[in-house]
Amino acid sequence: MILKTTNLPNRFEPVPDSLSGRAILVTGAGQGLGRIAAMACARHGAGVILLGRSQQKLEAVYDEITTAGGPEPAILPLDLASATQKDLEAMAGAIHTTFGRLDGIFHGASHFQTTSPLESIDLESWRKHANVNLLVPAAITKSCLPLLRRSPSASVVFLGETHARAPAAFWGAFAVPKAALESLVAVWSEELSLTPSVRINLWIPGPIASPMRARSHPAEAASRLPQLEDQTGAILYLLGDASSDLRGACVASAPNSG
Repeated sequence: MILKTTNLPNRFEPVPDSLSGRAILVTGAGQGLGRIAAMACARHGAGVILLGRSQQKLEAVYDEITTAGGPEPAILPLDLASATQKDLEAMAGAIHTTFGRLDGIFHGASHFQTTSPLESIDLESWRKHANVNLLVPAAITKSCLPLLRRSPSASVVFLGETHARAPAAFWGAFAVPKAALESLVAVWSEELSLTPSVRINLWIPGPIASPMRARSHPAEAASRLPQLEDQTGAILYLLGDASSDLRGACVASAPNSG
């Protein structure tokens, strides 16, 4: 099953309290799209669980949210490259204890090392790319599913990538696990067909001026790309009730190229 592709609505304007009272888990919350998602969710009323590898970066986002007057977030330091099932069960337990609910997951964490030919990728590199970009996000969702099922409207957003849909030389280690997310979302959406309160979608934002893009395209002028802050509307649309009828879809913000 290939996911149906849909475009984001033009000029989506979320209401200020569109996520009020909800709890949203954001992975990779210390930087890039994860940080933008965490700030946007908090600004629109959500209690945010900040998950990431760097305690220092998570604390900086925590301070930004509280200084802006947002609901007090929670911090969960966790390295997805080495996370265990026990870690994820503890994470889900901490969310239940702190918030008593979970209404969404934004899987913003990604691992990109460098572009390289397949013949030069060793097992350790495959494992790290697979863990961060596919396996642990799937396991996080599984661990949080009992909480998500209790929500009247829960949204899980996996972060796709242009090279996963349009494979290109030297992108194998990153693109292959990202491509598998499409099958994951398709299978899980079908399995959850009798649980209409939980929806799972894949979002491909396209080329944006992110920290990962700066590593993969170092000669590119970041000022010519859409900026991270420009993605706020897309994130809030996917996590909020405006997308309640969208499930098992590949949502594109830009042409699948880059």
